[in-house]
Amino acid sequence: MANINKDMTIGEILRTCPEVAPVLMQAGMHCLGCPSAQGESLAEAAMVHGINIDELMTAIEAI
Repeated sequence: MANINKDMTIGEILRTCPEVAPVLMQAGMHCLGCPSAQGESLAEAAMVHGINIDELMTAIEAI
């Protein structure tokens, strides 16, 4: 997923590539539909959830 980057909001990512949702859910981000997801970057969400952003990006890129 070359068009996904860690500075994009969760909302942007899901609108652009909804197939990323299962990867995020598997990583522990179960609140994809919450209001915070619309304004929180992937990097910020990973930090809040204790997820390594580099590992998450690797998983997303593998789709």
